Amino acid sequence: MSNEKVLRAKDISIVFGGLTAVDHFNMEIGQNELVGLIGPNGAGKTTVFNILTGVYTPTSGEYEFDGKNVDKVHTYKLVQSGIARTFQNIRLFSKMSVLDNVIVANNFNMEYKPLTGAFRLPAFWKEEKREREEALKLLSIFDLDQYADVDAENLPYGQQRKLEIARAMSTKPKLLLLDEPAAGMNPKETEELMETIRLIRDKFNISILLIEHDMKLVLGICERIIVLDHGKIIAQGDPIETVNDPRVVTAYLGTAEDAEELEDKVEETEEVK
Repeated sequence: MSNEKVLRAKDISIVFGGLTAVDHFNMEIGQNELVGLIGPNGAGKTTVFNILTGVYTPTSGEYEFDGKNVDKVHTYKLVQSGIARTFQNIRLFSKMSVLDNVIVANNFNMEYKPLTGAFRLPAFWKEEKREREEALKLLSIFDLDQYADVDAENLPYGQQRKLEIARAMSTKPKLLLLDEPAAGMNPKETEELMETIRLIRDKFNISILLIEHDMKLVLGICERIIVLDHGKIIAQGDPIETVNDPRVVTAYLGTAEDAEELEDKVEETEEVK
C-alpha cells in the first residue's frame, strides 16, 4: 500500500442549532486502504460522510482530497474529482433497468457535445455504445450482467445493494464511501458482500471508507478502524485491538451481553485469519 494520502480531514466540526454533531474530527486515508468508521447510532458517522461528499459544509476545519482543498466544493464536482458513495437506504432508480442505472451515473464522462446528442449524430451513437459496453463489463464483475435488462426494483435485496455499489463504481472513483452496505442482508449475502468489497478495492486500486454495524464484516475486511462517539473519535487503529478498547466496548456496545457477543465475533475473525 502506498504512503500517499488520498484524503486528509483536519479538525472538522459541524454544529446544528447549537448541537455539535461532529467535534474536531481528524482522519487520513491512504491509497488502496480499507478503513472502517464505526460507533453507536447518532455518533455522527453519516454526518462525516455528508461532509466529505459536500452535502454539508463544516462549521470549522478543512479537508483535502487528492492533494486539493475540497471542504467547500459542490457534491457533483467531488464526484467528478473521484469521490463516490452509497447510502444507508438504497437509492436506485427503481423503474430503470440495471444497465441504465450504471450508465446514468457516468453521464458526466460522456464525450459528446449537447447538439451531438440532441440530433443523434454518429458521435452520439458511438459514445453510447462505448458506455454500454463499459457498463456491462462492470456489471459482470459484480455478477449482475445477467440482470442487465431487469428493472432495479425487481432484483433481490442483496443484488440491489451490489448494484448500488456498481453504480458508484461507474463514476471511476479514487475513494469509495460505503454507508452500511450490509444493512438488511442475511449472513450469506454479507459474506458475498465482503468478497465484493475486497475485489473492488484490489481490482480497481481504490481507497474505501466503510460505515458498518456488522462487526464480523468490519473485523473481516478492514485494515484499520476509527470509532466515533458523540461526534468525537474515541479510539482508532488495528481492528482487533480497537474493538477491545474498554472505551469502545462501553460507548459502542454498551451492555455486558453485547460485549460478550463482540468477543465471540473477534474470536471467529481471528480463527478465519
